[in-house]
Amino acid sequence: MKNTPEGSARPRRRATLRTISELTGLSPSTVSLSLRGGTSLKEETHRKVAEAAAQLGYVPDRAGVRLRTGKTNVLVLVLDGADDSIDFARQMIQGIGATITPTRYHLTVTPVFDRQSVETVRYIVTNRTADGVILTHTSARDPRVQLLMDNDFPFVTHGRTEFFAPHPFHDFHSEEFIRLAMERMVAKGAKSVILVIGGDTTYNYHNIVAAFERAGMHLHIQTEVLSRKHDRAVSAEMRQLGRDIARDPNRPDGIICDSETRSICMIAGLVDEGVVMGRDLHFICKQTSDMLSTLHPEIDTIEEDVFAAGVELARLLIRRIDGESADTLRTLSEPKVHWRA
Repeated sequence: MKNTPEGSARPRRRATLRTISELTGLSPSTVSLSLRGGTSLKEETHRKVAEAAAQLGYVPDRAGVRLRTGKTNVLVLVLDGADDSIDFARQMIQGIGATITPTRYHLTVTPVFDRQSVETVRYIVTNRTADGVILTHTSARDPRVQLLMDNDFPFVTHGRTEFFAPHPFHDFHSEEFIRLAMERMVAKGAKSVILVIGGDTTYNYHNIVAAFERAGMHLHIQTEVLSRKHDRAVSAEMRQLGRDIARDPNRPDGIICDSETRSICMIAGLVDEGVVMGRDLHFICKQTSDMLSTLHPEIDTIEEDVFAAGVELARLLIRRIDGESADTLRTLSEPKVHWRA
């Protein structure tokens, strides 16, 4: 027998289903079912197992789980690294995390910077490194979506596509965002409105632009679309755009913008040239944080709840992994208006 050096701690035995079973007095099969989120067990049983697992420092053996079940218990969020919505990534990750915490699933986040590249998704599908995928910023005929559908791999998208075959998605109701914004502009007396929007690589871009142009014709408002060549337009460029609009002798009565980042920079440029927001020009922005409303409490905003979107995406993906039809897993979130007097 080896002697343990004086003052050193004995190595702690790795916690297993059996050690949790011994501590709780429950059978190993009941412990296993509880850790997998089994709904047939009493809440008291789940609580007892969770407390014992935390006390023992239990960590699931993913390799063993995969060998036994073919499952990884991992979900992957393929997150667009070029997104310029303030706080988007943090809120979405928190929403997904809040949903999967009581389940057997863990989350891996993989940022990507090329929306047309399928290599990240191909690696996940080929190596089966996850049980399901969440995609953001989808294009109309997104090749990543096509690859996942071709391989019958569970996934959900934050954004819609043009594919004929249905797939699970959750999306912000962009058409309603535009309708609300344009009607607000009419109520404020605007006769000409500019839409400032990111690049045209997403299907959401086309939804917004089409809705904007339809609303302009219906409401008899002159419209113009200013689309930036890059989604992450540099701050100086957007501030200069604000100055240019302010100096234009035929400047519009109103501006609608799909990004808080772009809005903050543009408003700075407008103010540089002496424009008084709400008097000289009306501004409406899509809101994903409280940053703009803190800096400019007079600006109207229309909110997308990104935390709630993360919750819904995780919920839809788990249902898809469990075998539910894609036809029933397609939802929209409604905009929430914040009109400031």
